[in-house]
Parts: sequence; C-alpha cells; structure tokens
Amino acid sequence: MLAILGYAMVIIFMLLIMKKWLSPFTALISIPLLFTIIGLALGLYPQKIGAWALKGLESVSVTGVMLLFAILYFSIMLDAGLFDPVTAFVIKVAKGDPVKILLGTAIVAATVSLNGDGTTTTLICCSAFIPIYKKLNLKMMNLGVLIILQNTIMNLLPWGGPTARAISVLKIDESVVLRSVAPGMAVAIIYMLFVAVYLGRKERKRLGIVDLSQEEIAELTVVTDPSVLELRRPKMIWPNAIMTLVLVGLLVSGLFPSPFLFIVGTAIALLLNYRSMKQQRERIEAHAGDAVQVVILIFAAGIFMGLLTGSGMATAIAKSLGSIIPDSLGSFWGLVVAVISAPGVFFLSNDAFYFGVLPVLAETGYHYGFTAMQMGLASLMGQAFHLLSPLVAFIYLLLRLTDLDMGAWQRESGKWAVGIFIIFIVVTIATGGVPLYVAR
Repeated sequence: MLAILGYAMVIIFMLLIMKKWLSPFTALISIPLLFTIIGLALGLYPQKIGAWALKGLESVSVTGVMLLFAILYFSIMLDAGLFDPVTAFVIKVAKGDPVKILLGTAIVAATVSLNGDGTTTTLICCSAFIPIYKKLNLKMMNLGVLIILQNTIMNLLPWGGPTARAISVLKIDESVVLRSVAPGMAVAIIYMLFVAVYLGRKERKRLGIVDLSQEEIAELTVVTDPSVLELRRPKMIWPNAIMTLVLVGLLVSGLFPSPFLFIVGTAIALLLNYRSMKQQRERIEAHAGDAVQVVILIFAAGIFMGLLTGSGMATAIAKSLGSIIPDSLGSFWGLVVAVISAPGVFFLSNDAFYFGVLPVLAETGYHYGFTAMQMGLASLMGQAFHLLSPLVAFIYLLLRLTDLDMGAWQRESGKWAVGIFIIFIVVTIATGGVPLYVAR
C-alpha cells in the first residue's frame, strides 16, 4: 500500500508540474503533505510529519546556503564584467555562426563540469553564454539542453554525487570505477558535440550566419548601457578571475565546505569591487530576489524528500522495483539494473536510490553471479536522466536563468538523453564493465 501511495504521489506531482497546473514550489510542498496525511489517515505509519519534514530540511540546508551565496557571488562577478572577455572571445571566434557558438557552449559546459557541481556549472555557463545567445537571438532552450546533458555525463566522475554514493554503498574501488566509466563518458561527450553541431545547423538555417565585420563584433562586445557600465570593474578582471579560479579549485579539492567558500568569496568580491556600504547593499538587493526564488525550491524539495523517506514510501518504492522483475531475467541482471536505474534515479533522489534501492538490486545480482563492481556500474547508467528530475535542486536555477519551462525543457533534453543512456550501456557492456549475460 505504501508503494502505491508513493508512486501515486510522484506521478501526480510530475503531472501537475508538467501540465503547469501548480508551480514547482507549491507542488513540492502541497502534494507530499497531502499524500502523507492520506497515509496517516489510513494508519500506515505514526504521526511524525513535522519531524520528517524537519529532517528533510536539514538534509538540504547546506545546499540551500551554498546556492544562496553562489548565486550572489557569480551575480557580482557578472556585474563586475568578469565574463565579458569570454563573451567577446566566443563572438570573435564564432563570427556570428550559430554552429560555432553551440559547439563552444558544449565544450565549455563539459570543461566546467569537471568540478562535479551542477550549480557552479550552471552559474558559470549561463553568465558567460546568456549574453551571447540574447545578442544573436539564439534559442535559450539549446543552452539549457547542452549545459544539463554535458553536466550529466561529467557527473559520473568518482567525485560526482551518484558515483560516490555507489562506491560507498558497495565498497568498490573508485579507480576501477573511473577506468570503467571513462570510455562511455568519452563517447557520450563526442555524441553531445555532434548534437551541438546539429542544433547549431538548425539555428543557422533559422537565422543564417551573421557575417559580422570587425566593427560589428566590437559593437556586440562593447557595453554601452550607462547603468551597466557603472557596475563594470575592468581593472578588477584579473583579480576577479584569479579569485574565481582559486574558488573553483578549492571546491574541487574539497578542502573546505562549499557554503563556507561561497560566503567568504561573496564577502571578498563585494570588498574588491564595490567598496561603499551603499554599493554593497544595492548589489545584494539586486540579486536577492533571484537567489530566494531558487533557495525556497531547495527547501521545498527537502520537505518533499523528508516526507517521502520518513513515511516509508521511498523504501516501499525501492522494494517494489526489486520485486517486479521475473526470475527468468536473472542472467541479464546487469542490463536489468541499468534499465531500472533510469526511472529509479528520475523518480527518487540519489540518496533514496543508491542507499535504498541499490543494496536490494545488488544482493539479487550476487545471487545471479554478478559482482559488486558490475552492479555499481550498471546502477550508474540511468544517470543519463537523473538531472532532468524535478527533485534535482540546481535545475531550478538553470530554468530561472534561461527562462525555460520545465516540461518543455525536460522533453527536449530527454530525447537527447536517450542517446547518452544507450551509449553508456553499449560502451560499458562492450568494454567488459558489465556483462550482458552471466551463465547460471
């Protein structure tokens, strides 16, 4: 009964979001609360709704704080003009060719995603490319698709969230995991470069190549708005760039917690670029609205997961996923786990899937002759779709910055994510990471 209630909750939530009948914030709060109350009325669990919600909030509190100050930091950098040279370089190289711009987007998104943090990738890529897309009237949907799918691929690195969870749950060697996922990641990145070229050609057909003269390129790259110029700090480009590189490096190294880094970074950024208290207050007020819009969704998602997990619905969903597969498919269990992982990581958080579902699937796999490494690799295949889930916090930042509708963005990204999913499976099987068949 709990599993049915959990599935119904997730499906109705998704329907309401995709049909735009409720906003993400109101849906994230009201739908799980409603279904949790229904379960309580049916006597499925004791009344601990407040405690479950609080635990969920605690689980996302660090992410919420980090996002708040990350948005402020990169917004200040954008105001100061840190990304103006990047915009100018891409425009000069592309010379108005949509193919080159979208290809550049894909390359930069993959490179920035090396740090394994979707929020940082989103903020950096959007700050650098949104001005270009707006100036040349390119579809913002293409930017949203390329950022999320390149980040999806790079998220399989061992320091990425899902891989780290699989490694810790199954106690497998991270160096072996990296060697096993690297070929599939490489092929998937190449695939996305072709996707970028394809989308760029469609944009070229729609808009044509804008044959820009040197004067026109200069005009596109020179800021003329007095209110914007007042905020620019051209003399601080190098200090800001060095500080940002150090910040990203420290994020990757894991020496300090990310919220601490962004809080300190924001304070230093304000001191370096806007000395007076009045200027600092104005910059915070200018970007607080965008930051709050994202952060409230993070906390709402925390309540969603707190109620889903605390009520036992997440566990019930996990057990049902492991029980619906017929025993005759045991020899193909690696492929079965790969297929299950797609809806598993979409409808559940990484924590719920890797800590709740994967142990059940792995134990079953051991019975059929599969190893822990093979089960871990198979469980990562579905990550092709995970970042399209409304349970992923930073996608709300991406959608807000690009002004995209969630449903339309999910559909457009999803059709290309299918290719990534197939590549992950085919290459992992071909390289021996996960056997297609194990004789019983």
